Amino acid sequence: MAGLKELRARIASVRSTQKITSAMKLVAGAKLRRAQEQAQAARPYAERMENLLAELAASTPSQPPLMSGSGKHDRHLLVVGTADRGLCGGFNANIVREARRDANQLIEEGREVAFYCLGRKGRDQLRMQHGDRIIAVVENLTRPQPSFSRAREIAADITRRFEAGEFDVCTMYFSKFLSALSQEPQALRLIPAADGQSPNDGDNETTADGGRHRQSPSNANIAGDNNGATADGGRQSPGHGDSQNSEKIGQGQGVAGTKGASAVSRGAPEFEPGQDEILAELLPHNLAVQIWRGILENNASEQGARMTAMDNATRNAGEMITRLTLVYNRSRQAAVTTELIEIVSAKEAM
Repeated sequence: MAGLKELRARIASVRSTQKITSAMKLVAGAKLRRAQEQAQAARPYAERMENLLAELAASTPSQPPLMSGSGKHDRHLLVVGTADRGLCGGFNANIVREARRDANQLIEEGREVAFYCLGRKGRDQLRMQHGDRIIAVVENLTRPQPSFSRAREIAADITRRFEAGEFDVCTMYFSKFLSALSQEPQALRLIPAADGQSPNDGDNETTADGGRHRQSPSNANIAGDNNGATADGGRQSPGHGDSQNSEKIGQGQGVAGTKGASAVSRGAPEFEPGQDEILAELLPHNLAVQIWRGILENNASEQGARMTAMDNATRNAGEMITRLTLVYNRSRQAAVTTELIEIVSAKEAM
């Protein structure tokens, strides 16, 4: 059994750790509210952008490469969004596990796989098994605050790589925020954007050539009313989600449509000034919006997971302090009893 000095040092160490975890819990809780509001506000805009593109894909005979893809599914780019720091439970591990599982299956099918890591932890966990497949790492996406300009830069880089023929299919992995206690890893197809399925239509889809397509399910707990949301998390009134694109597409074809609208085309849209000009601007913007949505969802999920993990750590530290204190008191009592016995025995011997 450890001595009294060692027990006192252990109790002091655990109590110091408890203070740190308690402070981290409070900080994560303070950040969670804003991150949650941003994530929930960005969902309607991103989902309606997907619905709009699905409608255009169903009624447009000729489609740009970003919408229709390269026609092949041989090379896959997996965009893995994680945090830059740990101490957030299984948040990072769950996302990486999902991406690693899909990557291993694609490799077994004879396809080429590359990773585009958004966050330091994703790179760290993938480096041992797939270090040679990591082509880019982007860090500090949420410090000091998430910025839509960073999402645009990432979207531009991915578009440039796609146009250069580096990959055929791009899928983004992130964690959808459900609550502080629950985060769900998601896989969202970014390129090709128009594949006949919106994020609200299902979980898994097997393509004709064996490729897999999995997107996030619908969210039944979206906060707020039927208003749209801007790319930076702010809310707008219907029809103003993307003023430039809505003006070009025409009256009644705005990004903000009826809540829960399906991807089924309601009629051939009329383009002004023309289809190519509109899609040339709309498709890159949609790519940036979907990446922005993933960043915001990840940010809220990270703070929720960290708050929960630090709450558990604080309670565990309290229980450990209680047990160590009990052991310390018993040891001290045993030492005092032993000394008394020695004194009595010495007196009787005299």
